[in-house]
Amino acid sequence: MDEKDILARIDEYVGEEQRLRDRYQRGDLDRDEEHQRLEHLEVALDQCWDLLRRRRARIDAGADPGDADAHVRPPDEVEGYLQ
Repeated sequence: MDEKDILARIDEYVGEEQRLRDRYQRGDLDRDEEHQRLEHLEVALDQCWDLLRRRRARIDAGADPGDADAHVRPPDEVEGYLQ
């Protein structure tokens, strides 16, 4: 997956998030469904942003951004960061 693919996936997730919120506001979706899917999207977006940052850091360091270390990390690893 290259940077273009990651950014496309981010756009896809953000679009889905907006559609979910619109459906909820229209009453086409109950709060539990919306909340569950939004939680999933938040984690997926965090994973994408994490991967993108790591790939860019590898490029800045002169390393191959597509190296084996440049993969999507598990949710518990990505969500466990202190900010």
